[in-house]
Amino acid sequence: MECRSGCGACCIAPSITSPLPGMPQGKPAGVRCAQLLDDNRCAVFGKPERPVFCGGLKPSAEMCGESSEQAMQWLSSLELATRPSV
Repeated sequence: MECRSGCGACCIAPSITSPLPGMPQGKPAGVRCAQLLDDNRCAVFGKPERPVFCGGLKPSAEMCGESSEQAMQWLSSLELATRPSV
């Protein structure tokens, strides 16, 4: 499956705990990644500085849904479900 053009949900909804260019401490859930371009494409896609987490996140019908809004909802709920308890 290909990413939906202009979506960007996977670069906003999840937290990223590893450093990435422009965000040396990673990024919290719900925050737009510094590498997400204005057209919602990833500036480090396919480059060595892309976090391993991002490379492992593959688009799927379940994750992406029928719209960017559905993708945000699914990814946000997954983020909540997998958040470590404090």
